Amino acid sequence: MSDIGTILLGLGDKLAAHVLLSAAAIALGIAVALPLAIWASRSTAVARATLGFASLVQTIPALALLALFFPILLSLRAVFGEGLPTLGFLPALLALSLYALLPILRNAVTAQTNLDPGVIEAADGVGMTFWQRLRLVEAPLSAPYIMAGIRTAAVWTIGAATLSTTIGQPSLGDPIFAGLQTQNWVLVLAGCLASAGLALVTDALLGTIEKGLASRRRFLTWGGLATVALGILAALAIQAGEGRDDRIVIGAKGFSEQYILARLIGQRLEATGYAVDYRDGLGSAVAHRALSTGAIDVLVDYTGTIWTNEMGRSDNPDRDTMLAEIVEWEDRTSGTRVLGRLGFENAYGLAMPRTAAEAGGFETIGDLAPRAQSMSIGGDPEFFERPEWIAVRKAYGLRFGERRNFSPTFMYNALKSGEADVIGAYTSDGRIAADDLVFLDDPERAFPNYDAIVLLSPEASEDEGIAAALSPLVGAIDVAAMREANLSVDRDEDKLTFEEAAHRLAKRIGL
Repeated sequence: MSDIGTILLGLGDKLAAHVLLSAAAIALGIAVALPLAIWASRSTAVARATLGFASLVQTIPALALLALFFPILLSLRAVFGEGLPTLGFLPALLALSLYALLPILRNAVTAQTNLDPGVIEAADGVGMTFWQRLRLVEAPLSAPYIMAGIRTAAVWTIGAATLSTTIGQPSLGDPIFAGLQTQNWVLVLAGCLASAGLALVTDALLGTIEKGLASRRRFLTWGGLATVALGILAALAIQAGEGRDDRIVIGAKGFSEQYILARLIGQRLEATGYAVDYRDGLGSAVAHRALSTGAIDVLVDYTGTIWTNEMGRSDNPDRDTMLAEIVEWEDRTSGTRVLGRLGFENAYGLAMPRTAAEAGGFETIGDLAPRAQSMSIGGDPEFFERPEWIAVRKAYGLRFGERRNFSPTFMYNALKSGEADVIGAYTSDGRIAADDLVFLDDPERAFPNYDAIVLLSPEASEDEGIAAALSPLVGAIDVAAMREANLSVDRDEDKLTFEEAAHRLAKRIGL
């Protein structure tokens, strides 16, 4: 496994993307906050309203605020046209700018309202206009306090920007989320160190500017500003060198299997001459909508997920009928192309340790019902909101005593530690065999089929080269091969990277 120094050296593009996103968000926050502060300092009602709104935004978790801008922009797309981005930089920029608003606005309003009335009267007495007084008197006196607010906003924004990974914006959150998924703590630490280092450097530079403003030493002020500008220009140069505009963007949801399959697809495309990029850690709804609107080009999804979450169907036909209807629905509603099944199913199921299942006599999901109130169930963050869980709960009359959310990786640790008695697990996960877990039978067929399928966006569907490069994957991956690949990145020792696991999987299936 690569050491932390090697990983840090390989984060240049993520660092550049993080710098540009954070800088843009802080700049937009300043551009909005300062005019509002001037207005608010002259109106109690405006001050109350603006500070109240900014405080309200701070009560919303940053992850939720980032996610909320996806459906908002999706709705606005109908008004402003298909060119409006719904994933990546724009929603992250808007959300983080709102998050940066409060400290800048509060410090600016406080500075403005606490200016010495005598100074203001003197400025008026010598005949200064409003703009002259603002530029020559109020701004210089308020600047050090405003800079203190900007420093706070900058640190908050740089930290929150790591969460933009979940809506498809590259950032230093990429290694953090990937490391959390596979319990690769070196990868997590590298992402955290890079983000913390960027925050500390930024705070120090802004502190230099603040000191220069407070002491009226221009060389400190302009030196700090010049260094910040050089950092942003360097990030722009790195991003320009990446040349992402003509790349095929491959989406992946936030669990190991998706990361591996995305790299497998990327390697196939690169072998035939395409340049690729990845958007990892996406939620199910975000990923599918991103594909159908062209924000990403390729995605592996699951028939049961599309059937229940996207099509809103509650019936459970056989897998061929389900796939045929999904193919027709995707083509009719968005022009998305279903290339085909990969060959394995990754279904949801309720899993328990084999020893606990045998000791308790649990063979089917129905066996849980009489004792569920004294048991705890764990699931990934979206499991308990999915229609499938609602259908299973109703079909078997399940009422668990405790329901807990875990990341996909930590669900299995929860079973080992006794934090959960049963979990909503994935049937293709390598940890099922490694941890000696068993799936409870589903005689009511409440869970639908979950065949893994390759989807191409409407635009990518028109490129037959992409379809030709990926067609060898159709029907080529059985569940045993996928479980082995998943386990290779999730096990405690001798972990493979997602790229290495994808290479090994390709060799196993003869590619």
